[in-house]
Amino acid sequence: MKVIAFNGSPRVNGNTAQGIKIVLEELNKEGIDTEVIQLGGRKVYGCLACGKCWETKDNRCIRQDDEMNTFIQKIQEADGIIIGSPTYFSNVSTEVKALIDRCGFVAKANGGDLLRGKVGAAVVSVRRAGSTFTYSAINFFFGIAEMVIPSSSYWNMTLALEPGDIQKDDEGIQTFQTLGKNMAHTLKKLNS
Repeated sequence: MKVIAFNGSPRVNGNTAQGIKIVLEELNKEGIDTEVIQLGGRKVYGCLACGKCWETKDNRCIRQDDEMNTFIQKIQEADGIIIGSPTYFSNVSTEVKALIDRCGFVAKANGGDLLRGKVGAAVVSVRRAGSTFTYSAINFFFGIAEMVIPSSSYWNMTLALEPGDIQKDDEGIQTFQTLGKNMAHTLKKLNS
């Protein structure tokens, strides 16, 4: 089993990345392979609403001017997906939104099999407020894609501003550890 995690923050070692790492540590303890893709700060573009993915039906976006098809291929090969995002004005980063929109349309255009039945988890960092909408935006994507969403002991978020502040958020750390354990349990049940 393999989980692909997307760090939607441009901060490579920021709080979102550190939250993802906490979840991945729990997955690794359970023998699940993991890979992190640095999404934030990369040049990825939004959906053009051109409808070409509905014509080609090849699990690819027609756009060739960024790395999105590489990311979609990684998702296709994975059993689980983590999308991490900082909270920007109560929503996901622009790179995460591009991933959601383009991967979502490609999946729908190809009958939904690209994402259906995979396990998806959100990891969110926030300074103070707005994180529940960011958390919801990611989970709405997982839900409409017919994915399985494991829960935790609280919403999957940390209150942290400066890189490293997550290390002071004991409840956030525990929430991400529990999420990793629950995601591993869910993956094992679905793949047994």
